Amino acid sequence: MKKKVFLDKKAIDRTLTRITHEILEKNKGCEDLCLIGIRTRGVFLAKRIQEKIKKIEKKELPLGILDITMYRDDLFKIKLPVVKKTDISFDINNKIVLLIDDVMHTGRTIRAAIDALMDLGRPKKIQLAVLVDRGNRELPIHPDFAGIFYAIGAGEEILVKLKENDGKDEVIIVGTQ
Repeated sequence: MKKKVFLDKKAIDRTLTRITHEILEKNKGCEDLCLIGIRTRGVFLAKRIQEKIKKIEKKELPLGILDITMYRDDLFKIKLPVVKKTDISFDINNKIVLLIDDVMHTGRTIRAAIDALMDLGRPKKIQLAVLVDRGNRELPIHPDFAGIFYAIGAGEEILVKLKENDGKDEVIIVGTQ
């Protein structure tokens, strides 16, 4: 199985810095903005973006953790789904909610996340930031902020590894090609 490092630690940090500046530019600062990371790696990326915003804007934004397990449209395929805690301790009503995830592909994870958010309140706006957009949507959902776009070929997969969960930072492409 072939493995290619697509982004290393420094490239991931540069990419998150760029995304953070784009978020602040599009929203004209961080007023009414809150961050929600989708379990698992989206949470770690959300914390990193929160830290970057804190350095730039001198303001710590609320950060929540969202588990979408029970909102998945393929839940019937999972024998024993592992439901983890959603932890959003702030009001999302009339807020700009920035959903953060590692990889976007079909759009189904984000659809589930939006469904879960709507059960918690009515945001003013929902935006989406992802580290990697790999295209090939099945639903008409697209990120507002994407670090990189990489349409993978047949037999390839993108893996995001983050030090908080995997011991190192890298985005790799693995495959049989």
